[in-house]
Amino acid sequence: MSTDTGAGKKPAFRVYRDDDADLGHLHDRSVVVIGYGKQGRAQAPNLKESGARVTVASIRDSSAEKAEADGFRVVPIEGSARGADILLLLVPDEVQRSVYEQFLAPDLGRGHTLCFAHGYNYHFGHIRPPREVDVVLVAPRMIGAIVRTAFERGAGVPAYVSVGQDGSGQAHQTMLAIAKGIGCTRAGVVEMTFEDETVLDLFLEQTLMPIFSRSMLWGFDLLVEAGFDPGVVTLELYGSGEMAEVFQACAQVGFFEQLLRFHSRTAQYGELSRTDTILGEPVRQAMANTLADIRSGAFAKEWAAEEKNGLPRFNAMLQAARDHPINRAEREIAKRVDFGASLRPSGE
Repeated sequence: MSTDTGAGKKPAFRVYRDDDADLGHLHDRSVVVIGYGKQGRAQAPNLKESGARVTVASIRDSSAEKAEADGFRVVPIEGSARGADILLLLVPDEVQRSVYEQFLAPDLGRGHTLCFAHGYNYHFGHIRPPREVDVVLVAPRMIGAIVRTAFERGAGVPAYVSVGQDGSGQAHQTMLAIAKGIGCTRAGVVEMTFEDETVLDLFLEQTLMPIFSRSMLWGFDLLVEAGFDPGVVTLELYGSGEMAEVFQACAQVGFFEQLLRFHSRTAQYGELSRTDTILGEPVRQAMANTLADIRSGAFAKEWAAEEKNGLPRFNAMLQAARDHPINRAEREIAKRVDFGASLRPSGE
């Protein structure tokens, strides 16, 4: 399924830092950032401030106006590859294929580098550039807003990186230069295949997040049915920000270490003693089945069919989410307490 160079052979686990990358591989080369959404609005200014010559390619919408207000020259996506050396494809996954086929493919050839921030469309073969085009992956492991603010304070966020095609013999150097320009080599970038990045990302979205979100909704329903105020339940479940602090502590000091350092013995015993009761082997098997579906391409085929049919199931699920009573409960409690205040950036 993967179009990675040397299919079946994964690069040795390696982390690159600032000293491993040379921004000189960006100098005297034209960089076009396609899309000025969450990642584009972070990566474009980071690259510009790292000395790259950056242009934004966008449709004429509010994002194009933001790019111009931020000091970028904005050009149409169609034809943007003609004057570019490096293209960062940062439009959403669901439109990447059409954008590529309609506006980029006719002009791509030797000397071009196409950079993805997520491996989905390349790994599953939805986008297949000519072999002479360099194809690289630079995938920050954080939302765009944090990619930008971390860069501004002299830090960075980790990223996954990969070379899918090396038509020029210089793809690896270009990949690392882009990662450095964005600021990711400050934190460390991990080399892997397009396939591994794609599977890891999809696995998190399709296993851990559903478990988390469904358990939250079950908890909400059970507690409300037991007589607790719906707004107070949302505050307890996530509105106070305590759960976010737990996850942040996992990243800062360690998965179990945060439990041992920051929680009471009662909390420690309650969590450790009830884990197998709440989440048993059926859940683990369901996660394994999901992983198999991702790797086989079954999920990609399912999602493609859903898009082709006009997204009926997807839209129905979105509407059900909008209609859930937890939304009203959030609004009601937010009128009375500072709901989520601890998570808001300063100044909001």
